[in-house]
Amino acid sequence: MRHTFLLFATLLALPVAAQQLPTDLEPLPEPPPPPPGVVDIDPALEPQVTITKRGEDQVEEYRVNGKLYMLKVTPPHGRSYYLIDEHGDGSMTRQESPDGGHGLRVPMWVIGTF
Repeated sequence: MRHTFLLFATLLALPVAAQQLPTDLEPLPEPPPPPPGVVDIDPALEPQVTITKRGEDQVEEYRVNGKLYMLKVTPPHGRSYYLIDEHGDGSMTRQESPDGGHGLRVPMWVIGTF
């Protein structure tokens, strides 16, 4: 039995050992520049995430332009949940995890602030 396994493992390893790496490889050319009119993403629009511990819970604070808009709370036992500022007034409402949430969740973005 042991010899059969050793023979089978050797037969499986032969194709890998027989492969030859090509020696005539050339480096890839540099990618072309982006087309005109494409603007880089403003780093101020990227959310800043701060991870802290409150008791045993791990809390992730999401901010854009310094304004807190979402908290993700991950307890040590159980599913994580989100506290979201839906109206921008500082009052947070609780929502379950996106994969097991209740009802229809429509994506929301801030289009402009005044």
